[in-house]
Amino acid sequence: MGTSQTVSIDERPMNRENERLPGKIVLASMVGVWLCYFLLITLRGVIVGLEFQDELLWRRALVCVIGVGVTGLLWLLLRAVENRSMGIKIAVALIAAMPGAIMIAQANRWIFDSIEAKVEQQMGKERGIALRRDDAGNLLIDLPRKQLDEEVEEAGEAAPQSVVIAPAPTPLDQWRMTFDLAIGRYFLLLAWAALFLALLAGAQARAAERRGERFRTAAKAAELRSLRYQVNPHFLFNTLNSLSALVMTGKSERAEQMIQTISRFYRHSLADDPTGDVSLEDEIDLQEHYLEIESVRFPERLKVKVDLPSELAGYKVPGMILQPLVENSVKYGVSASSKPVTVTISAREEYGRLVLTVSDDGPGTSGKHGFGIGLANVRDRLEARFGNAATIVSGPSLTGYETELRIPMVKHG
Repeated sequence: MGTSQTVSIDERPMNRENERLPGKIVLASMVGVWLCYFLLITLRGVIVGLEFQDELLWRRALVCVIGVGVTGLLWLLLRAVENRSMGIKIAVALIAAMPGAIMIAQANRWIFDSIEAKVEQQMGKERGIALRRDDAGNLLIDLPRKQLDEEVEEAGEAAPQSVVIAPAPTPLDQWRMTFDLAIGRYFLLLAWAALFLALLAGAQARAAERRGERFRTAAKAAELRSLRYQVNPHFLFNTLNSLSALVMTGKSERAEQMIQTISRFYRHSLADDPTGDVSLEDEIDLQEHYLEIESVRFPERLKVKVDLPSELAGYKVPGMILQPLVENSVKYGVSASSKPVTVTISAREEYGRLVLTVSDDGPGTSGKHGFGIGLANVRDRLEARFGNAATIVSGPSLTGYETELRIPMVKHG
């Protein structure tokens, strides 16, 4: 009882990692966005003339480092849905960016709180007044004693030494300030998310293109293999018919010679990759083996002429691409004639194309060659291998019948 075996084109599982952005690119995008933010904020501070630039610089840098960390958390969330629809990824970015922006804004306030008192003192010094905050967080102004005495005399009552000019912010005020800072950081995170999604879409498109190319390559290989395998049974059928004719007519020595030649032919032809290219020299050598087989049938009628310039011998052609053409010349040229027929195989370069010609001087003008199975196989194989870059022309010539192939010149197949 036989067993069946299924052959898969590619049994490896689909690797989704190829669709992901490399970590170094993601990190570079995060650092790049926050570095731009750092440079723009610093430039603005220089333009407006903010004091304490040295202290502001490292604080801005620390906020940007925290921003990169929060952006990394946002990336982890987007990575979890990167294979979902674009709408879902956008929704996750819009929702997750807000708490991230609030985290950055809160960190920004904590980091810059310590310098706020210095800024207030510098402002008071420039205006000739003393500004400070009490334990409750109220902003006070200390008035000069002379000014206080004048006010006491006018008011007739004791005057305080300090005046509240800005009450301490309430929890609601604190939240409003944090939210106001968070808005700017929110759009910064969304800008990075848009950049990440664009880069991700590009990576997924390239991965899909690579998968499609692999599938197209596998399909083309399967088509080439199928077309190539069509040649062997066709050739074997013809040669077995010839061998049978020799045996039936008692020509055992010639039949034995044909069997040995067939063996050499198949040893040569089956050694090649059915989907690969071979050198033109090997291809023509294989056809000479075949014609040697047929010369056993037609020792007096079959003549062979090969014209292969040495500079073209190394160029690549599909394996056994000339076989159906040579067979047709034997079938419709040699066997249909009662006089000697010369089968010619030639190659030349013309306008950057490799031109291969198989011709015979038999009764080809009768038009029996036609565009049958053999020529159709050659046409399909050329189309599968070269697309529109290859052509085939077949028809009667002045001396018999000729088929011409024009293909790209491939040095490494």
